[in-house]
This record gives sequence, C-alpha cells and structure tokens, in this order.
Amino acid sequence: MMKRLVPTFNRILVQRVIQPAKTESGILLPEKSSKLNSGKVIAVGPGSRDKDGKLIPVSVKEGDTVLLPEYGGTQVKLGENEYHLFRDEDVLGTLHED
Repeated sequence: MMKRLVPTFNRILVQRVIQPAKTESGILLPEKSSKLNSGKVIAVGPGSRDKDGKLIPVSVKEGDTVLLPEYGGTQVKLGENEYHLFRDEDVLGTLHED
C-alpha cells in the first residue's frame, strides 16, 4: 500500500536534495561546498486564510526546487523515504537554472 501525505494549510512537503560529495570526474569536494540546503517540493497544502476568510495560496508549487533554512521543519518518514514539512513562510526562496 502506497502512503501519500497531503499537507494542510500553508505547509509544504519537501525532499532534501543530497549534494554529491565528488564531481563526475572523481574530484572530492570539501564538505562545506556541498552545504546548500535545498530540496524538491513534493506536495503543497491549499494555503492559509486571512482574517477575512480569503484564501492565501502557497507561494511554491510541486516540482519547485527551494532554498531551506538550516534548521527547522518537521521530519517525516514514509516508507524508505525521508521528507520534511515546512511552513510556506519558512522557505527562503526558489532556485532556478538559467
């Protein structure tokens, strides 16, 4: 049975991206160079409501690569995979390849 987690309110489900420890040519990278805290958005909640009851949508969408704070989030394990739940406002930004 496949489990699927759907976040509530303004939360997002992120799978952290593990940066490679060495390049394709085999050069080992220092630990600090691969310390970028990024992750791929797996699922998003519908958003939160303001005091008038209007829906404030989440600012990211499924598939986005986001920059995450070093600490925070709630760790969730589904099967063999490890994910983290963050509030939308905890995300520092989105990463785009040029």
